[in-house]
Amino acid sequence: MLIAATAAMACTNFIVGKKASADGSVFVTYNADSYGAFMPLAHYPAATHQPGEMRKVYEWDTYKYLGEIAEAPQTYNVIGNSNEWQVTIGETTFGGRHEMADSTGIIDYGSLIYIALQRSKTAREALQIMTSLVEQYGYCSEGETFSVADKDEAWMLEMMGCGPDRTKEAGRTVWVAIRIPDEAIAAHANQSRITKFLDGRYVKVKMKDLMNPKFNAQNPKFKGKSIVLCSDNVVSYARTMGWFEGKDADFSYNAAYAAPDFSGRRYCEARVWSFFNRFADDFSEYVPYAAGLENDAKEMPLWIIPNKLVTLQDLRDAMRDHYEGTPFALDSDIGGGIFQMPYRPSPLSFKIDGVEYFNERPISTQQTAWSFISQMRAQLPREIGACFWFGNDDGNMVAYTPMYSCMTRRPKCFSGEGADDVTFSMDNAFWVCNWVSNMVYPRYSIMFPTLKAVRDSLDASYSQLQPEIEAKALALPTAEERIKLLTDYSCQKGNEMISRWQQLAFFLIVKFNDIVVKPTDENGTFLRTPNGLGARVQRPGFPESYAKDLIKQTGNKFLVPQEEKK
Repeated sequence: MLIAATAAMACTNFIVGKKASADGSVFVTYNADSYGAFMPLAHYPAATHQPGEMRKVYEWDTYKYLGEIAEAPQTYNVIGNSNEWQVTIGETTFGGRHEMADSTGIIDYGSLIYIALQRSKTAREALQIMTSLVEQYGYCSEGETFSVADKDEAWMLEMMGCGPDRTKEAGRTVWVAIRIPDEAIAAHANQSRITKFLDGRYVKVKMKDLMNPKFNAQNPKFKGKSIVLCSDNVVSYARTMGWFEGKDADFSYNAAYAAPDFSGRRYCEARVWSFFNRFADDFSEYVPYAAGLENDAKEMPLWIIPNKLVTLQDLRDAMRDHYEGTPFALDSDIGGGIFQMPYRPSPLSFKIDGVEYFNERPISTQQTAWSFISQMRAQLPREIGACFWFGNDDGNMVAYTPMYSCMTRRPKCFSGEGADDVTFSMDNAFWVCNWVSNMVYPRYSIMFPTLKAVRDSLDASYSQLQPEIEAKALALPTAEERIKLLTDYSCQKGNEMISRWQQLAFFLIVKFNDIVVKPTDENGTFLRTPNGLGARVQRPGFPESYAKDLIKQTGNKFLVPQEEKK
């Protein structure tokens, strides 16, 4: 039923409503998890276009040429997955029924994101543009969940094609979008999450009504419910295909188009569970569902009201999660190797003597090409309000560097200049950060504390500087001056980050060379003997838990003979 592809187990998104955050921000996070992908920070400058001008569309994952679409008269500045109007779009791929993929479509999920960001001033505009574009030009990707948000609200959109042999009446896509309550948090991670939406829990509205300036999402009639949009064919297409029978109120989007199997729950929904578990007093009732072992387990809600207001640091921590302290923790077996790394080699499943086994798939993973936390704030001018916290590797292994969405140029280290997926460059953040993390992974328990200290120091400095730089920007009289200040600041922080990471790389190779530890003082300066040589190295040996497992497996093979008593 599900498409088997490497992308099917990639990516994680978190969504935080403005009343669920500690400072009134709307947040969207994204781990872009794609093995071997070299992905710099995207930048599309604002532009104007002539009537009749066309835009060539290339598939985001493969750069394959797909076709042309009409260009918009005006497009907006985009940095990463956020634009100058404080609109952010993220995604996770869930695959779904393979026969629904539309090979005749000319817009893929990645191109759809960046085209919508260049054309949208609000999340609602982005929803309208995304759904109308794929209906006009066709959608050639598999099933996708999108996070679509701005400074005021956040939505979860799920979309699939209607196959290459569709009829005109069937439509070209089936989609549903739900507004996440302002007081709530939500998440998706490569499994369709929208179930029943016509059963009275939501209020269904038309796109034309939503786009009416007089439409009020805070209307008392919506109290206790959320707003839902959907394509006209979302139920009828499933009926036509023989995938659903019954009343519309009983229709479930994921049951019809992408029902969760074991992998969809254990590899994907478990990541959602781990995020919700951080902000719930007791989320244990959903462990059986996330574990994927009980078919009748209680499924998780689409969103929850957190038990505390969510901070930027909370989201940094959540993006670095490896199921620590949960039933899915990776530190209770020898899979992490001698030095107990909370990562596992791919693929996710493997066979021993013809029997299939699996690895856990946490939020933080080694294949992350880049990670972001997008912060959108209604209380600030738009050129200041959107701060795009970016890291060009596994979120656990990098600092989230502030890139303001108004910026008109990128730091060189995030630009991709002079590097690609098979070309290393010391000036490129993707490669320097990966160099460091790949030194640390195999000797995690010994080396990670050093990386973490640098990472956390940078994170803390950026958070401390944020009010100061934004106050300076607010004091400037024009938007142009604010944009220049924040562009210069973002580029400066990017340059400082890669410089610090280069220093960290050199420090790690010296300090931990040959699986020993060279001692340093509290400032990180290497100690020397009175004669000027490096101080005697420390030899940490096996961690005790691993040593016990080794002896349990080998018995007396490595037992040191005891001297015979006299």
